[in-house]
Amino acid sequence: MPALPTSPAQHRPFPAAGAPAGGLGHTLKTRQLTMMGLGSAIGAGLFLGSGQGIAAAGPAVLVSYLVAGTLIILVMWALGEMAAANPDSGAFSVYAQKALGATAGATLGWLWWLQMIVVIAAEALGASGLLYSVWPVVPVWALTLVFMSIFTAINLTSVKNYGEFEFWFAILKVGAIVLFLLFGTALLLGWIPGAPSPGLGNLVAHGGFAPNGISGIATGLFVVAFAFGGTEIVSIAAAETADPARSVAVAIRTVVWRILVFYIGSIFVIAAVLPWTSPELASPFAGVLDSANIPWAGTAITLVAVAALLSALNANLYGASRMIYSLGERHEAPAFVTRLTAKHVPMAAVAVSVAFGFAAVVLELLFPDKVLPALLNLVGSTCLVVWGVALLSQFILRRRADAEGSALPLRMKGFPVLTLVGLVLLAMVFAVGFIGEDSRQQLFGTFALIAGIAVACWISLRVRAARAVAAGEPADIARHWLSH
Repeated sequence: MPALPTSPAQHRPFPAAGAPAGGLGHTLKTRQLTMMGLGSAIGAGLFLGSGQGIAAAGPAVLVSYLVAGTLIILVMWALGEMAAANPDSGAFSVYAQKALGATAGATLGWLWWLQMIVVIAAEALGASGLLYSVWPVVPVWALTLVFMSIFTAINLTSVKNYGEFEFWFAILKVGAIVLFLLFGTALLLGWIPGAPSPGLGNLVAHGGFAPNGISGIATGLFVVAFAFGGTEIVSIAAAETADPARSVAVAIRTVVWRILVFYIGSIFVIAAVLPWTSPELASPFAGVLDSANIPWAGTAITLVAVAALLSALNANLYGASRMIYSLGERHEAPAFVTRLTAKHVPMAAVAVSVAFGFAAVVLELLFPDKVLPALLNLVGSTCLVVWGVALLSQFILRRRADAEGSALPLRMKGFPVLTLVGLVLLAMVFAVGFIGEDSRQQLFGTFALIAGIAVACWISLRVRAARAVAAGEPADIARHWLSH
């Protein structure tokens, strides 16, 4: 086992900005980083999960989106500060390790990686299901196999090519959402000939604004958390940009407000046009356009939704591969995942990150139409845990940096008040989550998963400490392992 550094730099809250991230490339551009943040967040959660959220909470899902939107703003500000100072492919996992110890960092890294590989499978299945709805020729499982194969190949190219592909992919769906918002606004105002305006009656009809009460809003919160999950990929991708401090600052500033406008604007239009009991919420964007009696419009937006899900799959596969690569670099994952191609791509890390997606192909073949709903319900609360640990890590590391007088290239405004507001808001979300039966089950499942990962990581650290002692490593190194 290689000796651990014992210099004072090991204990600094943030290393110098722009530090290289292992053997990965540094060719991502600021515009690509920005669109990656949008690409990872605007996917299955918006085009499919939004319908589930409205069905669970009714129009009150807008409250769920406002709460989660406020949270993600604070989390992204906190992550931006840490990523600008310490660009690393492990991002929030590395920051948790610095702030809370090796077990916490490894646990968060593995938790997020597991979340991402589930999301990758969900997005491949979601895209396949949508495409099948307008082109019922190739079965869903076969389309999923094709999509997984194509995007595995894309992620094995250089990061520069991947970034450019994702940039134009994200541009397509952003443009489509803008058009959808314009169309939805025109529909609500009665400006579309032959399509009477539904007005705003659906926001209070059919049982009222919150027909399922606080429990429905709680369930909606976890669906929304899944929707916003993935935005944190910006902090991971910063490690492969030439100028992390500037790139992160621009990306954080633009990604946050765009996501809020796109999400909250789209959800408002959907909830106003379609009753929360409507079966058309299974494909909400197409349902809105079909209600205007323009058949081709629904098909067109469905195809855009397919592209959006594939774009998110592409971004999330990138993020998952970089996270497990970072875990390997820190000896928290098998060493083979750190192997790089000649183009500085972690080939083995990509391979293990797509494995579950290919397994989902088999599951869909065996259990048609059963896999995607299960996946969408599996990962909502894990996003909240990642956000909470990120906020806590930033609070600790920022206090250390301020105490030592360390200069930071990007500072979160309103510290420590806004960080504490984020933590309090998150605690309230968890408390409300225990009210709803579905969200309560998610929380118990997530906590059980975290406990299992944490125990495994703690045992791994103890084993390495014992090996260090047996190999005659210096006592301070062995104590380092045992202290975590």
